[in-house]
Amino acid sequence: MANSNSSNKLVVPQAKAAMDQFKMEAASEVGVTLNKGYNGDLTSRQAGSIGGQMVKKMIEKYEQDAANQQG
Repeated sequence: MANSNSSNKLVVPQAKAAMDQFKMEAASEVGVTLNKGYNGDLTSRQAGSIGGQMVKKMIEKYEQDAANQQG
């Protein structure tokens, strides 16, 4: 059931395609097959591993950017 009050909205709607690609790459890296569109059949473990991989990659990117700004 869709929730119209969801906080799961992009701040920059134009970034949707890039975020979808990022999600697909993260899913591939953890061995989860995502379909374009509906993926409600994923287990909580699968969805969590995708989200965790995305966060891991975002932190790595932030750390790299911070290191490049200092040096």
